Amino acid sequence: MAKTLADFIREARAEIAEVDCDTVEGWLDAGEEVLIVDVREAEDFHKARLPGAHHVPRGHLEALADRAYGKAHPELSRAQERRVLLYCDSGTRSAFAALTLLQMGFTQVYSLAGGMVVWEAEDKPIIS
Repeated sequence: MAKTLADFIREARAEIAEVDCDTVEGWLDAGEEVLIVDVREAEDFHKARLPGAHHVPRGHLEALADRAYGKAHPELSRAQERRVLLYCDSGTRSAFAALTLLQMGFTQVYSLAGGMVVWEAEDKPIIS
């Protein structure tokens, strides 16, 4: 039987760690080490983003996270042992991205549950 989008989302979420907005805000307020990665498209990133976020579009994630790639992202490609938080608009692309990074050997990967939609609804800090 063919899989649906919902099947892929369910499978990804079963394998990854999701965190809520309050947890992330606590990390930021405490100054804890976390690499924040926005996997949305450039237009969305430039409109509004989490403080300190790096832009790594989902469509380029595998290449930019791979140190062996000639144009790897300077921080993400060296973050296999760091805490990495991924987010998108709703938490779907970031769930897929989190699963990908885990498969690439990253050890502390989290997806923001609900993404920017929930982050903004909860009136959390943004850069615009």
